[in-house]
Amino acid sequence: MFHTLIARAAALAGVLVVAAGTATAAPEKTECIVGAKPGGGFDLTCRLLGAALQSTGAITRPMAYTYMEGGIGATAMNHIVGTRPGDPGAVIAASTGSALLLAQKKFGVHDENAVRWVGALGAEFGAVIVSPDSPIRSLKDLIEGIKAKPEDFSVAGGGAVGSQDWMKAALIFKAAGQDPRRMRYIALEGGGPVITNVQGGHVRIGSSDIAEFLPHHKTGKVRVLAVMAPARLTGDAKDIPTAREQGYDLLWTVWRGVYVGPKVSDADYKWWAGTIEKLSKTPEFAKEQEARGLYPFASFGEDFARHVKEDVARFRLLAVEAGLTK
Repeated sequence: MFHTLIARAAALAGVLVVAAGTATAAPEKTECIVGAKPGGGFDLTCRLLGAALQSTGAITRPMAYTYMEGGIGATAMNHIVGTRPGDPGAVIAASTGSALLLAQKKFGVHDENAVRWVGALGAEFGAVIVSPDSPIRSLKDLIEGIKAKPEDFSVAGGGAVGSQDWMKAALIFKAAGQDPRRMRYIALEGGGPVITNVQGGHVRIGSSDIAEFLPHHKTGKVRVLAVMAPARLTGDAKDIPTAREQGYDLLWTVWRGVYVGPKVSDADYKWWAGTIEKLSKTPEFAKEQEARGLYPFASFGEDFARHVKEDVARFRLLAVEAGLTK
């Protein structure tokens, strides 16, 4: 017990050293802006960050949470850029969905260069499923089937045409040499209805994230063909092959992270990026991350900014090819 306490104290001290080394001090007040209603992914991101900051002693006062619904994050970005561009204590939750909307020019006059991207708090990954009795046993089987007869492969996903689930399926159709605009896509409300429709044989393919599908894959109710992760996942997903392992470079990382206003000082920006990076290496953070269905995703500061901008560029090209934008 004594050694455990010493190790934990050392880990927490490390967080404080990083905080002190990357800026003069932590912001006096911290706030996380949730660009949606309570309970969604943005809220999860903010709560994870606030809990980790306080439990490790990186901040001494609880983080405040502000809900700013509108445009799936667009209202929050307009607010921070327009009225609080230099606020050192305010971070805004974002995700791969934010990058997708930016690529489709749905954040008004603002683009990916309008803010300073701080870091990721974790990630989910795209996945594709079929029913357990489907003759499709692998991603190769699926892609070869779509090549031969694309009209036979209807797809269910959570969200409309142009959503993340639609985009994941579009990547599969592109890998099969087919125009994604020919895809028979059924837009549903979330992963639950997607699973139900695949199980019932109403559609051939389901597109969503591994966290949605994994419990049903484990019980044999659906079959996950591939995870769109850069490497094999751990835990309950360790036996599911990635698309890359099967010969297809299909990636869809659903990162969850935060950004700050465009005029936040370099010192405060580095405090946020450095502190989040240090937090991500603690066992306490790993437990909080796992409890929220997230996998580690180490990307902070300028590295994270590059990742976000590369995502936007990739999504923009895909949106143009699919006829969603010009």
